[in-house]
Amino acid sequence: MAEMRLVVAGAGGRMGRTLVKAIVDIKGFALSGALEDARSPLIGWDAGTLAGTPENGVKLSGDAGPLLDKADGIIDFTTPSATVAFAALAAKGRKVHIIGTTGLSAADEAKIKDAAKSAVIVKSGNMSLGVNLLAALTRRVAKTLDNSFDIEILEMHHNQKVDAPSGTALMLGRAAAEGRGIDLDTHKVASRDGHTGARKAGDIGFAALRGGSVVGEHSVIFAGPAERVELVHKAEDRMIFARGALHAALWARTQKPGLYSMMDVLGLKDF
Repeated sequence: MAEMRLVVAGAGGRMGRTLVKAIVDIKGFALSGALEDARSPLIGWDAGTLAGTPENGVKLSGDAGPLLDKADGIIDFTTPSATVAFAALAAKGRKVHIIGTTGLSAADEAKIKDAAKSAVIVKSGNMSLGVNLLAALTRRVAKTLDNSFDIEILEMHHNQKVDAPSGTALMLGRAAAEGRGIDLDTHKVASRDGHTGARKAGDIGFAALRGGSVVGEHSVIFAGPAERVELVHKAEDRMIFARGALHAALWARTQKPGLYSMMDVLGLKDF
């Protein structure tokens, strides 16, 4: 099969540069376009140079349409508004759209779901293969242990992250809620401050730490009477997210239009 031609959205950012490098380093892919906000001072720069690889002649552009027309798909770790726009373009061209963007609203999610009627969309709060295994384990443990085990999710990220809890923490929370057969929205406790009273049985708590250059650390804690089970994942390099995104893109290339997750990609849906 020919190389998969991919456009990287947000190619001037940290994750975008990592994705460009991964496409260069991993066989089976070709960088066909690099996108940035049209107002960015990086427009016109060489994507390879920015990624720390040899110059590749792919210049950063602010016009997504023509780039996506010539590509098989787009990998997108950007902002909610940009992601919704890219989803519409992917639907128009019946392309693959890999979404690692977090902080999406319910309205954003609805637009992406609608776009998936024509595009092959894989969306995940975290593209790491290890984190998605962690989510599957979280669902299984939550299903196995009863309500005497309280569930708390702790995450830490670098000091430039703008959303909390992280998309990964919410993904883990949803996995725990699925295991318990409950709705996360009605059981989520996103923060605690002051005199909060005793913890309510069945709640799923979240705590977010921010500091330094931490790529991402997540813990799911099941705290029961006189014992505690902890599931932990620590990301040491953004390249793990890039590799997972490329794995998802290759899988999506042979799928019918629809909205998928990394659980589908890894065959963990029924774990």
